[in-house]
Amino acid sequence: MDFLNAIVALSNYVLIPGIAYGSQLALGALGVTLVYGILRFSNFAHGDTMAFGAMITVLVTWWLQSLGVSLGPLPTALLALPFGILGCVLLLLATDRVVYRFYREKKAKPVILVIVSMGVMFIMNGIVRLIIGPDDQRFLDGERFLISARDFKEMTGLAEGLAIKSTQVITLITAIIVVALLFWFLNRTRAGKSMRAYSDNEDLALLSGVNPERVVMLTWVIVAALATVAGVLYGLDKSFKPFTYFQLLLPIFASAIVGGLGNPLGAIAGGFVIAFSEVTITYAWKKVLGYLMPDSLAPDGLVQLLSTDYKFAVSFVILLIVLLFKPTGLFKGQSV
Repeated sequence: MDFLNAIVALSNYVLIPGIAYGSQLALGALGVTLVYGILRFSNFAHGDTMAFGAMITVLVTWWLQSLGVSLGPLPTALLALPFGILGCVLLLLATDRVVYRFYREKKAKPVILVIVSMGVMFIMNGIVRLIIGPDDQRFLDGERFLISARDFKEMTGLAEGLAIKSTQVITLITAIIVVALLFWFLNRTRAGKSMRAYSDNEDLALLSGVNPERVVMLTWVIVAALATVAGVLYGLDKSFKPFTYFQLLLPIFASAIVGGLGNPLGAIAGGFVIAFSEVTITYAWKKVLGYLMPDSLAPDGLVQLLSTDYKFAVSFVILLIVLLFKPTGLFKGQSV
């Protein structure tokens, strides 16, 4: 019984939150890795791009809720998501037209584009805060739990209850669908193949008749969709707060670099590596160890390596280790 209780506690506080958070980071890291692989610069505005797409979705969700529109047990935000994606697409295409295209035409070095993206980041951050405010904004409706801890205890008779939030299941299912569609697009469609060709060898792709401006436009459209979906899923699972997305930039970049910058598979793997590293290192293991160990050896303290306040420091340490010992990442992406 104690072993089963330990498994339930581990699932409740480490495995299920880690899978949901890893899915969100993977989607965010895919956007970063696409920009790096195709447009050849590190986009520091990606976190605030996620915030902008999520903000549009939140505003449309509130509007739909005011009209009495709902999806029953599912969040109304799923209906508003296409509007968020469209708003984010328009923002990124306008930003590219006004800002990035100028530097591309000047053949600016990647480091210049990185600095420019930091400027864009601060502008986007300011716009989001100005429109929706700096505080937590909640927009989740529908059923909160698929399984509540109380129901699980009644069904199984265990001391530990397993709570599975509907947002965690929605996150996983949506992430699987989005990733499957992305890989289908990149591997099966003509436009996707032209993007891959442009990423592998720009000069050869241009000689083959690939239209570079079309590739750039498609890249921003896909990045906008990925950023919005990741931002909305994170907001539904936690809450929407503009500054949080600014902080998310570190674990997202760490995910992309750990997996292999420029490698989509690496971005997904890196997302889960970072997520589980953060969750396991900041989790207090007292309860799980209390079930598994004899009473005489049960720990008195929390058995927590780091406070949750330092979870982003975990991403930073892992990022440093990977850059020092394996700069191309787990899946041999481009070295940073």
